[in-house]
Amino acid sequence: MITAIVLIKTSIDRTPEIAEAIAAIDGVSEVYSVTGGCDLVAMVRVRRHDDLADVIPGRLNKVPGVVSTETHIAFRTYSQHDLEAAFAIGLDS
Repeated sequence: MITAIVLIKTSIDRTPEIAEAIAAIDGVSEVYSVTGGCDLVAMVRVRRHDDLADVIPGRLNKVPGVVSTETHIAFRTYSQHDLEAAFAIGLDS
């Protein structure tokens, strides 16, 4: 699975509607409203690199109100949360 983190600048008056439209795109797993240099962060998960072109410039960038995007490709995932869930057997320590 290939994961891309997409930083999105939006027309600020329509951010919630834009976030919902992006979240509905196949391949987008989550959309976060954030503070800082961008308005939204979308997590895109696809099987092939070529699929990124279909999702990001093909659909996400075309959502009305998306002003610009910056895409980062993830190499590895490091997460204590995922490890704890994978090894949990329902017993309290």
